[in-house]
Amino acid sequence: MQLAVLARLLSVGRAVLAALRGRLGALCWSLVPLSLPLSLSLPGWRNSGPRPQREQEWDDTPPTPTSVNYHFTRRCNYKCGFCFHTAKTSFVLPLEEAKRGLAMLKEAGMEKINFSGGEPFIHDRGEFVGKLVQFCKQELELPSVSIVSNGSLIRKQWFEKYGEYLDILAISCDSFGEDVNVLIGRHQGKKNHVENLHKLRQWCREYTVAFKINSVINRFNVEEDMNEQIKALNPVRWKVFQCLLIEGENSGEDALREAEKFVISDEDFDRFLDRHKDVSCLVPESNQKVK
Repeated sequence: MQLAVLARLLSVGRAVLAALRGRLGALCWSLVPLSLPLSLSLPGWRNSGPRPQREQEWDDTPPTPTSVNYHFTRRCNYKCGFCFHTAKTSFVLPLEEAKRGLAMLKEAGMEKINFSGGEPFIHDRGEFVGKLVQFCKQELELPSVSIVSNGSLIRKQWFEKYGEYLDILAISCDSFGEDVNVLIGRHQGKKNHVENLHKLRQWCREYTVAFKINSVINRFNVEEDMNEQIKALNPVRWKVFQCLLIEGENSGEDALREAEKFVISDEDFDRFLDRHKDVSCLVPESNQKVK
C-alpha cells in the first residue's frame, strides 16, 4: 500500500515539474543561461565531432535561467526601421500572472531580470513595469533588476515612485544627430530624443540608478563619431549592436519592418568599433555574437 502511494506521489511530482517547465518557457521571449559554459550544446542542436563526457551528462539537465530578458509587450511608440521585436500582438500577461511566472523563475534560479519590449513604459503608462520592478526587488529580492527603454515615456514621477527598486536603466540611442534619429524612426512628434536622453541621465544620478546606453549600428549612423557625447554622458556601459536581420520580424514576407536597407557589413562594424576603441565602457555585440 505504501509503495502504491509513493508511486502515485512521484507521478504527480513529475507532472508538476513538466507543467512548470512549460510555463517558464512560455513566459520569456529569451533566456540567457549565464551560469553554464557558452560552449554547452542545447537539446536539438547538432554538433560534429566527439563530445566531452561531461557535456553528454548535462544534455538532460535543464539550464538554469540565471539572467532573464522578459519582453512582456510588443507595442512601441517608435518605428525604428530595424526593430526585430515588432508589434504583431498587443497581448500583455495580466499583472498577477506575470508576478507568478517571475516567482517561478526565481525558484528555478533566476538572479537577474531585464524588462524590455516593445516599449515597456507604454503599457499602463509605466505602472505595469513599475509594479514588476518593485515586486522583483522587494518580494523576490533579486540582486539585479533592469529595464531597456527608448526613454520617451518615462516621467520623473515614475522615478519618485519606483526608482528605489531599479538597479539599471538602459536607454536606446542610435545617433546624437536628431535628423539621423528621424531617418531611423527613433522619434515621436516634436520630442527631441537626444535632449530627453540627457534628462534621463540626470534623473538616474538623482535616484542612484545605473545608466546604460544601447546603440544599433546601421547604414545611417555607421560613419558617426560618438566619442565626445558618450564620454560626456558617462554610462556604466555602452552596448553597441550590429544591425541584425530576423526572419519574420524585420525581414521576409511576414515582417512588419524591412531592415535590409539598414544592414552593414562586418568590416563596417569593425571600423565603427575601432573609431571608438578609447571608450572604456564600450561593449560590442556583433551579429555573430548575438546569434
